[in-house]
Amino acid sequence: MIERIWSGQSALYLLLLPFSWLYGIVSLVLRYSYKKGWKKSWRAPVPVVVVGNLTAGGNGKTPVVIWLVEQLQQRGLRVGVVSRGYGGKAESYPLVLNSATTTSQAGDEPVLIFQRTGAPVAVSPIRSEAVNALLKASALDIIVTDDGLQHYALQRDFEIVVIDGVRRFGNGHWLPAGPMRERASRLQSVDAVIVNGNGKGQGNEIGMLLQAGDAVNLLTGEKCKAELLTHVVAMAGIGHPPRFFATLSQLGVKAEKEIPFADHQAYQLEQLGALTDEKQTLLMTEKDAVKCRSFAQSTWWYLPVDAHLSQPDSLKLLERINALVPSKG
Repeated sequence: MIERIWSGQSALYLLLLPFSWLYGIVSLVLRYSYKKGWKKSWRAPVPVVVVGNLTAGGNGKTPVVIWLVEQLQQRGLRVGVVSRGYGGKAESYPLVLNSATTTSQAGDEPVLIFQRTGAPVAVSPIRSEAVNALLKASALDIIVTDDGLQHYALQRDFEIVVIDGVRRFGNGHWLPAGPMRERASRLQSVDAVIVNGNGKGQGNEIGMLLQAGDAVNLLTGEKCKAELLTHVVAMAGIGHPPRFFATLSQLGVKAEKEIPFADHQAYQLEQLGALTDEKQTLLMTEKDAVKCRSFAQSTWWYLPVDAHLSQPDSLKLLERINALVPSKG
């Protein structure tokens, strides 16, 4: 229902407009307060790059964060990542992740980024505390924040906005009548715009496609082409599950069932075990998989995806970010 409202296919958004106007007024006042210095923001001693969204829901932000971290690492930079840690609840903050940190403590996206990149990752509702925790634990050249475009208490040196190339801004209204956290005019002040689902991009936008790899067995680590899996039941607990199901269809996977879950959904063995019978295979996103490894079954698989950005735009983007870091020479 919410997707229909936000996409403009339902007039029910009219009932939510008063709440949207209130949300918008509060957001504008908050941003203006930081801009004028009425509310204090903190500047880190190293450059900070924000990767965020203007809209609620999955836009492909986490694959972009992973891509950016890996690209900067390949250039010899020591990269740290901070996040709010949605879906997790630590005993205390800030929490610096290690190999034993669970998604229930840190949230699914920080754990996924940590496992994929090996970069130091810290979570905290107050992102400046997460940055300081990383800097105390490791010598770093640059910080990448997973989300946090609207977290103006942390100053930033570079802002990247990720947009869904299909849904874009929906009906254009603020939450909850529409998907907008900020107006589309905010794009005029950011440093780069990446469009997921558009290989070429439009104007100054950088096109991005998500490319799926081989399916991976959660229990054994075995890999195979996703289309070779049989009797597939597909599940996705991400911001926009239809994107995952569409990816499977493009790969030639004919799912017998497609089961969407809420973003950051917590799972239990009994819950997921009931989705399939003894002949069926459960195929999920990598973001789901990091929450299921401790009770994974032999018939459970996940599909990793990687962000591929158009060139030469992506190279120019990396050069601009790399230039933020003082020369070590």
